[in-house]
Amino acid sequence: MSGDQRFFAFLKERIGLDVTSVGPAIIERAVRQRITLSQSASADEYWQTLQGSRDEQQALIEAVIVPETWFFRYPESFATLGKLARKRLAELNNMRALRILSLPCSTGEEPYSIAMALLDAGLKPHQFKVEGMDVSPLSVDKARRALYGKNSFRGQDLEYRERHFTAQDDGYRVNDIVREQVRWQVGNVLDPALLAEDPPFDFVFCRNLLIYFDQPTQQQVFALLKRLTHVDGVLFIGPAEGSLLGRLGMRSIGIPQSFAFSRHSEPLPAPATLAPSIMPPSTSTILPVRQPPRSTPPPAVRNRPFASATPLPASAKAANPDAATLLANIAALANEGKSTEARAACEQYLRSHEPVAQVFYWLGLLSDVAGSALEAQGYYRKALYLEPQHPEALMHLAALLQAQGDTAGARRLQERAARSSRTADNERKR
Repeated sequence: MSGDQRFFAFLKERIGLDVTSVGPAIIERAVRQRITLSQSASADEYWQTLQGSRDEQQALIEAVIVPETWFFRYPESFATLGKLARKRLAELNNMRALRILSLPCSTGEEPYSIAMALLDAGLKPHQFKVEGMDVSPLSVDKARRALYGKNSFRGQDLEYRERHFTAQDDGYRVNDIVREQVRWQVGNVLDPALLAEDPPFDFVFCRNLLIYFDQPTQQQVFALLKRLTHVDGVLFIGPAEGSLLGRLGMRSIGIPQSFAFSRHSEPLPAPATLAPSIMPPSTSTILPVRQPPRSTPPPAVRNRPFASATPLPASAKAANPDAATLLANIAALANEGKSTEARAACEQYLRSHEPVAQVFYWLGLLSDVAGSALEAQGYYRKALYLEPQHPEALMHLAALLQAQGDTAGARRLQERAARSSRTADNERKR
């Protein structure tokens, strides 16, 4: 069933997924899984089953959507939200509660993080309400249960867990005061009537979603997001989506690593050849919440821009540390948002060891986050010189090229990344 366009087209129609953003191998694997579980004899038989069963249609969508998120992902966004929320309440003279939307909300880590951040910023429960929405009923059900395992808690600063969770034998449960701030519902961003009867939101979180769509779908979803966001509101996006929003009439509010945008008084015209985004990073309403491209989590399959790692204690940082140890430290610093320290660690690595693609890839991400697109492009190219099929470097560089209007160049890199994904998938089967 390799390359079966029927299933690609079905997912494009139902959830907007552009197959080039995740690679055909991901979708083909999900279809094979559902063929087996539905006890279909062939792809053709499964296609007939799919056409006649809404439950099976949702099951296939769930098989493609593999949530990857955690609490306080992109911590500067939540710190910025707290400051902006206090300012917004003052502008409103506390006449109404703030409205915040998280979509896709995946399994709930982001909406609960929003609620915790606002409570920690001094807001009272009656001053804000959070809406969590996702295309996946399974994800929404898990969010309602509010019980999380260790994979939802990453990084070194976990003090919030002591304040807002209760430890149980099977994980940590969100405390009632936080749970009561969030309302959950299932919804699809491709529905033009989504939340049409609701007033606009003061803050909207929609991160690492547009990157999974082709250009027409991006514009369709952006129109929805613009309608949902108050004219004086703020839209929080994924690191890879900044250049896209800039071309669609939004501008950064100027706080580094907040990935927060507001409306621009004079929208910039979108180039006629704006190519579909690809790639990362937290998280589902229409796709896996995972997050990557322009600057952070990697492409769809991995979602975190940097490998999981624990920062080194000061005593372990020798003048010429072991290469693996230094690489782990770079990843930890980058994941904690310590860009300056992470960049310095990359430079230290290059001074003391042979250059490797991953270090140049990290330097590219760090430059991307800082808004230095040309510098980031140079680093990604260096990574690809050392490792021509480095998947994240391919995807991020493609995102930069398409933002600059180089559709052909972006497409070539996307195709290389897709081929790399298929090759890796085939090797795992052997």
